[in-house]
Amino acid sequence: MANICVCARWRPSNLKEGGEALCIARSDSQSFTLEDEKDEKYMFSFDKVFYEDSEQADVYEFLARPIVRDAVKAINGTIIVYGQTGAGKTYTMEGANIRETDSCKKGLLPRVVDELFEAINLHGEASTYKIKLSMVEIYMERVRDLLDLSKDNILIKEHKGHGILLCGVTEILISDGEEALKFLYNGIANRAVGETQMNMASSRSHCIYIFTIQKELTNEKRVGTGKLVLVDLAGSEKVEKTGAEGRVLEEAKTINKSLSALGNVINALTSGQQGRANHIPFRDSKLTRILQDSLGGSSQTALLCCCSPCRCNFSESLSTLRFGARAKHIKASSRTDMKEEMHDKKQETSSSANDMKLKIVDLRERILKKLREKLDAETLKLIREEFALDGFSCEEVNLSHEEVAVISSQGAEAETHESMENHHSPFQCGIEISSYTIFFIA
Repeated sequence: MANICVCARWRPSNLKEGGEALCIARSDSQSFTLEDEKDEKYMFSFDKVFYEDSEQADVYEFLARPIVRDAVKAINGTIIVYGQTGAGKTYTMEGANIRETDSCKKGLLPRVVDELFEAINLHGEASTYKIKLSMVEIYMERVRDLLDLSKDNILIKEHKGHGILLCGVTEILISDGEEALKFLYNGIANRAVGETQMNMASSRSHCIYIFTIQKELTNEKRVGTGKLVLVDLAGSEKVEKTGAEGRVLEEAKTINKSLSALGNVINALTSGQQGRANHIPFRDSKLTRILQDSLGGSSQTALLCCCSPCRCNFSESLSTLRFGARAKHIKASSRTDMKEEMHDKKQETSSSANDMKLKIVDLRERILKKLREKLDAETLKLIREEFALDGFSCEEVNLSHEEVAVISSQGAEAETHESMENHHSPFQCGIEISSYTIFFIA
């Protein structure tokens, strides 16, 4: 296991900050000193420091490119951009515009798209690829689909084999870079933004871009899946600086609450005692729940801390950098996700089992319908009494205002399992009573 990659980026001073004193003193490409108005100094070291004169390409080459290339090899990766509002997070992620043609102004997203399709084209005919794109935002603690606005409260679930999943999220198959940028442009246009005193178009939500790269090795008959997640976090805010009121103020409270939950997760991940299990509060917010796999999970993760160089934003920059310094101690692991194709024996068994489940559900409905039509109330009473004597319990199910007895017992599960193994008839077993057969359905 390796530590996650953490970098810092200092944006240039803007027009509102013109003439403001700077709070940063350069040391080298990995360290610097932060200085407050009282000349108190704080030293920080990261994997890489991008100063005001750094280029967008520099950030991509060091921070993102290795993760993107590994995603093509079926290794999950996550890139998170963090910092106060107005610190340059969205510019770093999107650039001046997602469709920007000037290579100097391109952000991480368009460069990721270019890299993905370039890497795929280099692999030739030995393997085939499919790339799917999803976009969601976490707005007021609701997960909204930016590619389908009718899905405004997506559920987050955890799957043992696949990790954290967004149930029903739109996944669009993209065939080239131009098509991908078109969907990204449309999705970004749906994102919640608002004006504050610090930012004309402040992000009011956390935005998450998900690229799923499926790689099929033709000769080896294996399929690998790599997930690349890019996270543009909404900025932390101080109300006295942003002048937030009404709806914007409520948004700010929710943003700060979720960022606090993220900070708590970072603290829990880095403060546990060696050899002892430590509770990690991933479920405290939608943001931390979605990032569960990325933070100390099965993913390569990179964090970029964006900061303002001016002393008027010293306290926010210090908080951001302390967050990054803490995150630097998180251990991240990665693994290649390669699986046999569906005709593999295990996959065939799983597929066959699912088909059998569907058939049994249909069979159960037909049986209950026949019972409802043929059994009168007195017969049902006799069945319940007979099974009660033998230690079985009966659960009554109301169908069309008539009672149908569905018989269950503690031994049914074991008998079902034995039937599945010995008789190759999974999920069901039967008991005959007179001319009727009651089925146990697993």
